[in-house]
Amino acid sequence: MHRQIINAVAEALGWNAEKVRSQPVSGGSIAGSWRLDGDGESVFVKTMSASQTSILDAERDGLERLTATGAIRTPSVLGFGDAGDTAWLALEWLELTPLGRRGNTALGRQLSDLHRCRADKHGLEIDNFIGATAQPNAQTPDWTTFLFERRLGFQIELLAERERDFSRDHTARLKAAWQRRSSDYAPEPSLLHGDLWGGNAAMLGDKQPVLFDPAVHFGDRECDLAMADLFGGFDRTFFETYAAEWPLAAGWQDRRRFYKLYHLLNHANLFGGHYVSASRHLVDELAA
Repeated sequence: MHRQIINAVAEALGWNAEKVRSQPVSGGSIAGSWRLDGDGESVFVKTMSASQTSILDAERDGLERLTATGAIRTPSVLGFGDAGDTAWLALEWLELTPLGRRGNTALGRQLSDLHRCRADKHGLEIDNFIGATAQPNAQTPDWTTFLFERRLGFQIELLAERERDFSRDHTARLKAAWQRRSSDYAPEPSLLHGDLWGGNAAMLGDKQPVLFDPAVHFGDRECDLAMADLFGGFDRTFFETYAAEWPLAAGWQDRRRFYKLYHLLNHANLFGGHYVSASRHLVDELAA
């Protein structure tokens, strides 16, 4: 890590910069990940280009919102700033292990607690990001409007800019199919993690689950469960515990496919490849 960044983090934490040591650690695909040790403490630091400061700022905001609920453990935000051409976010260092059975059980229960944090409208007062993709959150009390204007429609329009097989017509077809099946479905807005795949969850030595890298907003609680089911990383006890704590409304299996599509489309926009064909296949299935 560049000494300028170390100095900035050390100043924010009240550390002696000359005694700070840094080492890279494995982390996400869009940010640098570091462990800094100093004054008998350790912190986790994420770095990005200063042009991407808003992504780290959104992560800071999301973590602070989740922490404020007291429902689920998250890394504490210790500092945020920039140094030269680099933005940084300092978080509490946690010794994490993969979710085990006890961690999955606890997470199922705690996620239901998080989802009981409610709002009057879907969305958020600020926009943020899902990975490196912009995530518009303009608020509305109507779930169908939010789902198709802020989520599926937005992702499809992004993809249509480089994939001729996608167009606004797909959004219209999907919305019509949704309304045929779920015209009366009006979920209350719940606070969501927003990007709940297995790589964004772990547990501490005492089996307490920890969530990180959120894309928070208020929406249908089933969306978090759909993402958790899409790419794996959670066992049956997670889903069974959640359902026991707060059963899902009839028709959730069909709605889950629409919610999975959002994340498939985002992966198609981020990574291309087989995610594009997988998205198109699911669009055709849902819109049939």
